[in-house]
Amino acid sequence: MYHLIKKPELLDDILQETEELIKIFVTSIKTAEKEPRLGVIECSVFGICFHSALDVRCSSLETSPYGINATRECLRNNLALMGGDMKVIFHHDFYKVYAGDPAASAGRIEAIVEVIEPWVDFVAAQPASDADIAAVHSKPHIEWVKRTGVYRVAALAAGGAIQAATLGLEEPCFGLIRPPGHHASSRDAWGFCYFNNMAIALEHLNKNQKIKSAYVLDIDLHFGDGNVNILEPKDYVTVHNVSAGDRYEYIEEVREEMEQCKVDIIGISAGFDNHENDWGGTLTTDDYQEIGRMVREAARRCMGGCFAILEGGYNHRVLGHNVMALLKGLSGEKMSK
Repeated sequence: MYHLIKKPELLDDILQETEELIKIFVTSIKTAEKEPRLGVIECSVFGICFHSALDVRCSSLETSPYGINATRECLRNNLALMGGDMKVIFHHDFYKVYAGDPAASAGRIEAIVEVIEPWVDFVAAQPASDADIAAVHSKPHIEWVKRTGVYRVAALAAGGAIQAATLGLEEPCFGLIRPPGHHASSRDAWGFCYFNNMAIALEHLNKNQKIKSAYVLDIDLHFGDGNVNILEPKDYVTVHNVSAGDRYEYIEEVREEMEQCKVDIIGISAGFDNHENDWGGTLTTDDYQEIGRMVREAARRCMGGCFAILEGGYNHRVLGHNVMALLKGLSGEKMSK
């Protein structure tokens, strides 16, 4: 079982202390004499425990031709296996109540942060450029969003989606953003949405030649018409809204989609309002972890990336736990105390 390091940067502090401390830190290594072999490191220092498979080159630090620095680098490079924190794109402005709808309600974002904060690294969201927004939305629509007074936070959400997608090419990433976007089409929007965050993110990657193909898995309770209207006509994107009303059929539908998915990146329009204690009443919290796991495995098989961005989910009592479950699945880690 892997154990999460809350503060991976502490590892550098420990490793830089003394060679002796590193020898304590690394208590067992099994390797081949000449060729790299899968070894096992088990360590326990200051109450932090790890159990991780590592590719090491020698049986002891004393005989290592690479020395302490190589050991330090080996451990650092394997933090992901040992439970390195997942990156979450976020900004304190998402706490603000910008409208009177359920997606903008007070306490909604706080309910998520409270649960996930011990286990993630927050990355500050940056607003999308005017050009990125204009690449997806018409000028009259953009002017309408400005008149509503939510342009700044909507642009921030769109920019956060771009960052999540970009980081997702290298490692699973989550965009804790609002307003949501999957009901926003090029010229209009409804359902608590203003700009289509997913479309803006994928168009940014495509136009910058970072991807040639993409898949959008929309797990929100409501059909993401904006995603379909904007992205489906584009030859590089497949959009799928999970439609099964039964829990087991729902998971099987996701499984079948992921098994046949072959793209550079998978983006999840992550709505959590289909939870058994939310509007949809269908999925359990564990189901979101399974969805995340299947997406991660599909991306790994394709040698591509994956990311998710927040859409719906309105029961504050369970929302944070559902988001956490998805992050567990995407990260491939237990991420539990």
